[in-house]
Amino acid sequence: MSRIFHEAIWQIDDGLYTPEQKSAWSPKPRSAYHWHKRLTRSRAWLVVDEAIIEASRPICCGFINVETHFKSRGYIDSLYVRPDYQHLGIAHRLYLALEQWSLGQEYPNLTVDASLLSKHLFLTHGFTVQHRSYQEKSGQVFMGFLMSKTLKGLTTS
Repeated sequence: MSRIFHEAIWQIDDGLYTPEQKSAWSPKPRSAYHWHKRLTRSRAWLVVDEAIIEASRPICCGFINVETHFKSRGYIDSLYVRPDYQHLGIAHRLYLALEQWSLGQEYPNLTVDASLLSKHLFLTHGFTVQHRSYQEKSGQVFMGFLMSKTLKGLTTS
């Protein structure tokens, strides 16, 4: 997951996020400990390419996770796809799995701080922009969009 996260960020076009912003966002791949802590209070889905074996293991192509505890319940924390697997519908499939599970959990809504890159995907899936959001990382400011989608009333069929 760490490698996917890092590589996906560095693949983003410099017109959306500058090299300085990408360096602040992910200066290097994060530790397994970081990801363990980050995923402790969430549910995650992975897409795996079993046709390609790397070190006797299938390659993880992408992942998504949603927070499951406290006030952040239903907050989509991460959605990243390896650069060589982008534009193949993986992010779409990951999101649909997350939404289906969330419906089964009777979550009333989903929220996400979408990046400039992911905004379109979430709009396609019925999210609406609540407002622009800004985050600061290592002195760099990132503009994004706080988005939400009401699940109440959707069916799980």
